[in-house]
Formats: sequence, C-alpha cells, structure tokens
Amino acid sequence: MARTTEELAQDYTAMGHSVDLINAVIAGEQMADEDASERQGCVDRNVEHLELMVAKDDWGSEDMTAVNAAVTAGKGYTA
Repeated sequence: MARTTEELAQDYTAMGHSVDLINAVIAGEQMADEDASERQGCVDRNVEHLELMVAKDDWGSEDMTAVNAAVTAGKGYTA
C-alpha cells in the first residue's frame, strides 16, 4: 500500500532526525555521557531505520544524499 503525501513527508522528516542523530553521536555532540555500547546501539538502530526507509519504492524526488552519507558513516562508526 502506497503511503500518502503526508506519510511520505513524515517519514522523510523522521529520516532527517536519524541522520542528525547519527552525525551528532559520531561527532561526540550527543550521548557523550553514555557508554560505548549505548552509542553504538543508537547509531546501529538509526542506520537500520534509514536502510529500511530508503529501500521503499514510493519515494518521489526526495534527496537521499544525506541519508546515504549517514548510513555510510554509521556503518563505519565504532564507539
């Protein structure tokens, strides 16, 4: 079942939040007071979310450059 325009917009916004969180954790700007396994788990969960979402086939002209970069960065991250 195809998502509505509103659902697409909400999902794309949520993906942006995951991108921001991955980048912030990697940069040490978020979760710095958490242990390494917590930081790693956060990054891994958000990478998985992005991979699932970007694989959906009903996207329109949304730019996935930042999403793909965050997935790559997240996969290379070791807390």
